[in-house]
Amino acid sequence: MTVYRTFISRLLLNYVAGSLLALIAIASLIAAAPLDISPSEYAWLICILGLSLCCMLGLEWFVFTRQIKPIRSVFMEEVGSYQTLQNVYIRTHRLPSLAVKRILGPHLFGLVVPGAGLTLGLIQAGRLSIPPYYVLLAALGGMLVSGMHALVEYYLTSYAIRPVLEELIAWSRKMFGKELSLHGRVIVPVSRKLKWSFFLMSMAPLLLYSLSMQFRLEDYGHGAYTYWQWAGYILAVSIVFALIGSRLLAREIMLPIQHLYERMAEVKSGRIRTGASDLFSDEFSRLVSGFNHMLRGLQTQAALNSQLVDSYFATLAAALDARDPYTAGHSLRVAEYAVKIGELASLSEERIDELRKSALLHDIGKIGIRDAVLLKEGRLTEEEWEQVKQHPVLGEAILKQVEPADAMAPYLPGVRSHHERYDGGGYPDGLSGDEIPLFGRIIAVADAFDAMTSDRPYRKGLEREQAIEILEQGRGTQWDPYFAELFVQHYRRDNQSKASG
Repeated sequence: MTVYRTFISRLLLNYVAGSLLALIAIASLIAAAPLDISPSEYAWLICILGLSLCCMLGLEWFVFTRQIKPIRSVFMEEVGSYQTLQNVYIRTHRLPSLAVKRILGPHLFGLVVPGAGLTLGLIQAGRLSIPPYYVLLAALGGMLVSGMHALVEYYLTSYAIRPVLEELIAWSRKMFGKELSLHGRVIVPVSRKLKWSFFLMSMAPLLLYSLSMQFRLEDYGHGAYTYWQWAGYILAVSIVFALIGSRLLAREIMLPIQHLYERMAEVKSGRIRTGASDLFSDEFSRLVSGFNHMLRGLQTQAALNSQLVDSYFATLAAALDARDPYTAGHSLRVAEYAVKIGELASLSEERIDELRKSALLHDIGKIGIRDAVLLKEGRLTEEEWEQVKQHPVLGEAILKQVEPADAMAPYLPGVRSHHERYDGGGYPDGLSGDEIPLFGRIIAVADAFDAMTSDRPYRKGLEREQAIEILEQGRGTQWDPYFAELFVQHYRRDNQSKASG
């Protein structure tokens, strides 16, 4: 409650101070006009100004209470839900831009329009002897002052809302255990703030000076045409300069921000290899240096995590192979062959890493097969063979229990489908051709080659050349013709190079 009261007090104080400065500026502009009028006409002008100010203040108070109502309700009433806090959090962030509308709208429709309308009406009725031209100049001056007031109010409000935002964040953590965030939403782009701020700061004083000079020249008898002949040229050059300068300033600030944002997006997507380029010589150089320092820490941690994950997969594969002395090292060799096929097929580095891990765990389901069946030295019965054929499904079920589930998802297809046949005669799903997942088709070739060349209790392993011939004969029936051919050709090229060497 204290935070809210301090916040409202600060907003009101900022508004009163800004309004007084705006009023002084408008009064100074009016005072600069060489008005040769009677005391009764001055009284009319004071009445018009007072009535317009009352209209402006009433309209502005109405707008202010509507803008602040959602924030007030949260501090004055019990918070109902996290979504309510989130909505108020976003509303609080929007208050600076709403403050601009709150200033410009009432100043225009509550002060300038009624004041100019009443003044012109009294001139038409003969109550005032002021030239209508002066009313137009005063209205333009009032709009310029309003723009300057709105700019100041924007930045003061932006500073004032920060304690409120911190309080809302603390409430959300305490009551709902969640963080309040804009989730990357941009309320007002930095480039827009810079352009308008620089433009108003550079042009508004110049325009106000031009208007006041017009009043003085009128007093000396010079006409508007003579004045604006040279003043118009100066203003045009100044406006062009202000526009170009504001755009260059905005670009100078936005370039490093955009550069850092792009690097952050890469980190968010998992690519943490490239740091931010140190292209800047101002304070952004410190931000780039800090970002790259943080990135190096993330890279070190990611490398450690990757090493731990690799060790985890290798340990699982070794533990599985240790059950059967005849298949010791089988999973590691299958992973090695599968990676070679993946490289020959020009798979991406990321996909090859997923393929290697999938190949390491391709037989993990055999953990669920009884030793009496898995280690049996003789031929398996039909019932025992059916049990063995379930190991791809068991392997997939085991890996699905590992959390987080999305991290294990890339490895599941290879584990389940590495015993599918290209002609549809495999298991467990009877898939054929390209229906078989990519990793399943690759691991099937690698697994078959190692199985054929390894010694088993019931047979001696085949010669490598003989196994290669079987792979070649089984292209398009048992194995994917493309991947089988890649492996066969690689083996023969490797043998030829060794023979010639």
